[in-house]
Amino acid sequence: MTHTKKDIRRLTKEELRAFFVEQGDKAFRGNQVYEWLWQKSVHNFEDMTNISKQTRDMLEANFVINHVKVDSMQRSSDGTIKNAVKLHDGLIVESVLIPAKNRTTACVSSQVGCSLDCKFCATARLKRMRNLNPDEIFDQVVAIDKESRLYHNRPLSNIVFMGMGEPLMNYNNVLKAIDKITSSEGLGMSPKRIVVSTSGVPKMIKKMADDEVKFKLAVSLHSARDSVRTSIMPFNKTFPLADLREALEYWYAKTKNRITYEYVVWKGVNDTKQDVDALIKFCKFAPSKVNLIEYNPIDNGEFQQADNEAINMYVSMLERNNITVTVRRSRGKDIDAACGQLANKS
Repeated sequence: MTHTKKDIRRLTKEELRAFFVEQGDKAFRGNQVYEWLWQKSVHNFEDMTNISKQTRDMLEANFVINHVKVDSMQRSSDGTIKNAVKLHDGLIVESVLIPAKNRTTACVSSQVGCSLDCKFCATARLKRMRNLNPDEIFDQVVAIDKESRLYHNRPLSNIVFMGMGEPLMNYNNVLKAIDKITSSEGLGMSPKRIVVSTSGVPKMIKKMADDEVKFKLAVSLHSARDSVRTSIMPFNKTFPLADLREALEYWYAKTKNRITYEYVVWKGVNDTKQDVDALIKFCKFAPSKVNLIEYNPIDNGEFQQADNEAINMYVSMLERNNITVTVRRSRGKDIDAACGQLANKS
């Protein structure tokens, strides 16, 4: 019978300490190994230089570190970087570094493929193959932080869960990853610099509120009319807007954090005054901000970016109703790294 080694990063600090005691060693050895794994992000036991060779060999005999590898990296003309990240089982996800004047943002994936079926998104066509483990999410952030320091001379400042997958369908692992990213024993980033973007899973939005998470919430909305939203995001039949709104009201009552709506305007889909009126009404129940996102085509043009007149109508009507609105130009389009384009063409 072959002995399958356990991934050491599945162990808590307490479990690591207990393991060393069982081996007849001191508990604090577990603290040292934990620090190497999470604060220093080492990928092999040999690099744990303050631990004896004998102990490193013993770890090697018992455990593996299933770290991710950047399989290929593409750099856009605008400075955006897209990583194809190979997981220990050979599957690939994509993550993106988005540079701005005074910050760099990591856009990370939470699933291989996606559980949902949004018609305008390339990732949805892959179907969900599996959830990412906390360490696989963590490793994407570490890789992008290194690239940020190398190419932009600054550490990573922000993280958005807007890569492949629906984060709330991999809730526990996403929360564990954020815990490691924000912990002083991990990367020590502020949770206020992290945004989790969901297509809207009402039950899980309420759970986030109950769990008193400290990160920010964004909702991929795209229409505040059920018929339109169901036509482009079929899972809206299961999670209709009334349920989503109720969950978001609950979120705001609990957290007092404003909600960001991600919203693409398409020609002939949601570009009428009726669509804007519905959005304004939907936004009114809690402080919110609308990000109007430029659409990035993924195929033969079933969906097309709306005309500037439609975008301008959205902006002026939202502003007239005192709703904060920004128009976000997409980055990394030339390397298929923009919103909705992540599909592992590699």
